[in-house]
Amino acid sequence: MTTQAHVIKTRMPDPAPSPEALLTQVRAALEEMKAKDAVEIDVRGKTSIADYLVVVSGTSTRHVKSVADEVVKFSKKCGVMPLGVEGEREAEWVLVDLGDVIVHVMLPRVREFYALERLWTVGDQPPEPEAEAGDTPEA
Repeated sequence: MTTQAHVIKTRMPDPAPSPEALLTQVRAALEEMKAKDAVEIDVRGKTSIADYLVVVSGTSTRHVKSVADEVVKFSKKCGVMPLGVEGEREAEWVLVDLGDVIVHVMLPRVREFYALERLWTVGDQPPEPEAEAGDTPEA
């Protein structure tokens, strides 16, 4: 006997909230759950997968999962159902895909290991001026 797989189709509300409105809901959720060291990365023009990435730390696996759950709850307030939530079982790194905003909630050691902020911000800083020959740094 075979059974049909249950398919859940998510879709954005019509009209969809702006990425900035969605980011406001994410910020509120992170503040509510006292998430640590939130960093927002504007990836427009770098990738087509999203407009913003948010990387944040939780203090324990339970906190990481709770923060991710709160992000989902707050996103629903503006009518957005997550396109996907990954990593809830281990809860060392939970990814919440909200379409225009992707939220990474990580334990500090996992965040340090993967260094997503560095990966996505390489080249954003202007190059440091090179010292000319004969120049000595001032003390």
